[in-house]
Amino acid sequence: MIRPLITCFAAALMLAGVFARPAAAQNAMPALRASATVTGDIVRIGDLIENAGPVADVPIFRAPDLGTRGTVPTEKVVEAIRPHQLIGIDTRGLNEVVVIRATREITPAEISARVAKALEGQYGLGAAHNIQVEFDREPRTLNVEPTATGELQVVSLAYNPRSGRFDVTLDLPSSAAMRNLTTRFTGIATETIDAVSVDHPVERGEVLKASDLVIARRPKSEGPAITDIRAAAGLAARHQLRPGQALHQADLMKPLIVQRNDPVTIVYEAPGISLTLRGQAQDAGALGDTISVANLQSKRVVQGVVSAPGRVTVSSPHIRFVENASEPASAPASSEQQQHEHSVE
Repeated sequence: MIRPLITCFAAALMLAGVFARPAAAQNAMPALRASATVTGDIVRIGDLIENAGPVADVPIFRAPDLGTRGTVPTEKVVEAIRPHQLIGIDTRGLNEVVVIRATREITPAEISARVAKALEGQYGLGAAHNIQVEFDREPRTLNVEPTATGELQVVSLAYNPRSGRFDVTLDLPSSAAMRNLTTRFTGIATETIDAVSVDHPVERGEVLKASDLVIARRPKSEGPAITDIRAAAGLAARHQLRPGQALHQADLMKPLIVQRNDPVTIVYEAPGISLTLRGQAQDAGALGDTISVANLQSKRVVQGVVSAPGRVTVSSPHIRFVENASEPASAPASSEQQQHEHSVE
């Protein structure tokens, strides 16, 4: 007898709970939203009003363009809703509502990457990440429906390997909005490589440090450039260098360690003989360079090799020995005596 009563009472509680939730929802006060994001062309009451009930799907405004936003004054929202018998709206003290049109953005970088991908491996070009794309007119961001999926498709493509000029038309089949946008692009596509460059102007003869050098992308057509900073650091500029200019071996040289008119030590070397004299450099030179030097004693100019800072070595082919006339020819002198008795011109 008790069990059925308890069962009926429990069932009554469950039914009361089921019907209580919709009642609470129905009793919730309609309230104005501060902002709304819409995905379609139409703004509906439910987009702007919380707890709009049965009229939530009723359209009242046209949505902003894709990727843009607009504002609606509060009084206009209330006026547009009034005919639909939604009363007692809590405006929360708002003066306006911001309406944002959701979009999928196709950026200029994405367009550029798609053009490079279309050219990859064609017309003698290499990998897409090495192809630099420059447009005649920088493309704007394309705004399409947020529901549009997939990648950009190439409708047509023309490329001139000599000039590097391209003409491409793209499409996104899943987007209706794409048909109303400009999707034809022209410009120049160039294959590039990593190249060493200076990050500030460098004068002729200046020795490059690693901190002076950067890696920059340069056209492959400019020729074989230096690609490793370590290969350029420590060398000197053969001529003035500009930032952004790819460095080649011909642009650099070993640092000059002897300058023109510098006082130098001339080292004369021959088998068993080594003499040093004061001289003056007639040319500038780096380590290992052959330059002209003047013997300050004899005023004779000879060719020598720069062997150290301020030091030029003259080897035996450039030395003429003059025998001391007072020494008999039959009496050979020791190497030490020869070194003192022979004169060098």
